[in-house]
Amino acid sequence: MTIERKFIEDSKIKLSIAKFLGSELSRAGFSRVEIQKTPVLTRITIYVLNPGRVIGRAGRTVDLITETLKKKFKIENPQINVIEVENRMLEPLLVAKSITEKFERGINARKVIQMTLKDIIQNGAIGAEIIASGKLAAKGARSKTIRKSVGYIPKAGDVTNLVREAVATAYPKYGAIGVKVRIVPAGTKFPDREVKALEVPKAILNS
Repeated sequence: MTIERKFIEDSKIKLSIAKFLGSELSRAGFSRVEIQKTPVLTRITIYVLNPGRVIGRAGRTVDLITETLKKKFKIENPQINVIEVENRMLEPLLVAKSITEKFERGINARKVIQMTLKDIIQNGAIGAEIIASGKLAAKGARSKTIRKSVGYIPKAGDVTNLVREAVATAYPKYGAIGVKVRIVPAGTKFPDREVKALEVPKAILNS
């Protein structure tokens, strides 16, 4: 297997693991997973709002997840670490799910996006972008896209790996809405530039 093919296969496996954990650990407030392979083991770090739900009584739940990863994804010697999310407003998946819940309750899309961007920046992010696509208006309206961003969000090159990203889907009565959230958390260091802490723009602060 060439290096390129192996890289693609590893990426597919990581994505499949993230989807599996997102489904299995939704009640624990699953946010993201980091996977690091070493010659001895595969270190899997799971970020959630409620670590206790992942660990379970006497570690039974995390043991079950470990066995499933071995069998379903052919991972040898997985070592799982469970970490509590420090700030949910800097976790794209949790933010995206919060947005979809508001959309499903019928809250105005532009207002939700503006308020969410304000909360993200006020919690220390140095860049944030929210994209919502689909039936954003009442029944019968055409699908459209709203894209709002604040601060520095790299769009190309290896530095994009420093951007946290997640998607979620809302299902209001008038049609599905896809939501993508991209966040550059506080303290992120870029090799090609220095990015300072961001103040909330007045247009968003007064929204």
